[in-house]
Amino acid sequence: MKQILNRLFDHQSLTREEAAEVMANIAAGKYNESQIAAFISVYLMRSIELDEVIGFRDALLNMAVQMDLSEFDPLDIVGTGGDGKNTFNISTCSCFTVAGAGYKVAKHGNYGATSVSGSSNVLEYYGAKFTLDMDVVKRSLDEAGFAYLHAPFCNPAMKNVAGVRKNIGVRTFFNVLGPLISPVRPNYQCLGVYNLKMMRLYNYIYQNLGVQYSVVHTLDGYDEISLTDTCKIMTNTGEFVYTPEDLGFKKIAQHELWGGETVAEAAKIFMNVLENKATEAQRDAVIINSAFAILTRCPQKPLEQCKAEARESLLSGQAKKAFVKFEEIYK
Repeated sequence: MKQILNRLFDHQSLTREEAAEVMANIAAGKYNESQIAAFISVYLMRSIELDEVIGFRDALLNMAVQMDLSEFDPLDIVGTGGDGKNTFNISTCSCFTVAGAGYKVAKHGNYGATSVSGSSNVLEYYGAKFTLDMDVVKRSLDEAGFAYLHAPFCNPAMKNVAGVRKNIGVRTFFNVLGPLISPVRPNYQCLGVYNLKMMRLYNYIYQNLGVQYSVVHTLDGYDEISLTDTCKIMTNTGEFVYTPEDLGFKKIAQHELWGGETVAEAAKIFMNVLENKATEAQRDAVIINSAFAILTRCPQKPLEQCKAEARESLLSGQAKKAFVKFEEIYK
């Protein structure tokens, strides 16, 4: 590791093979926490390179639990996190909204590292017991339309960095890797990223992976379509820019998406959305993110139809029903 750190401090990059080897060594516990922290810190001061990302991804997927959900061909809806906005659980709400609209969603998620409440926090708050039991996962996909894959269970190699990530408390390159290491290896992924450079990086990665994708970013720094500013979206078919008004919504103030100071506060907002007790801003943010997730799964559909399906799922209570069924199965 000393040699690797000296090279990185000298502004050199790792090859894909070197990156894979370092990640495998981290997973094997060959480095201490100080070395891992120093390694992570390099990427807080410079952007991660494409070969490095792919190398890290290769190593982690090779060590991940293998899960075959091809019979469901599910969609993943995920954000990199790390935008520092501490929004409520928009992507998790969107998962149940999309599931309630009749699509299969297998979300790969984790506890919040840079925000109060990650998807694992809010689902666990309501009693979900995370599992890799394939009978449970498949039953949940079949009956609820949604299954949850808790990242530390799926990627046991990540346990050696969990403490360091939490102690550092800011986004790291592991935020970048999270969406790329689902053991399901989904053919459809709707991803939110925190800046334009990350957007271009993922766009290139997804093109090479051959998946159907949408990468979204709002220009005032959100890793989702926040409706607080103009958003940019990259898909298999091109790049698009929309104002909130272009999408048919009013502009939202940033404070309206705040996720609270505790997991309990974030969980309350999450439930308010599913029970149609949320504010207009909270509901609209979930609807538009859900709509683009549906569009990712069914790119031939008009966006207006996708919005209508998302809205109907929420307002009819189908999203809440999907959540209740999921919790019932995962208890």
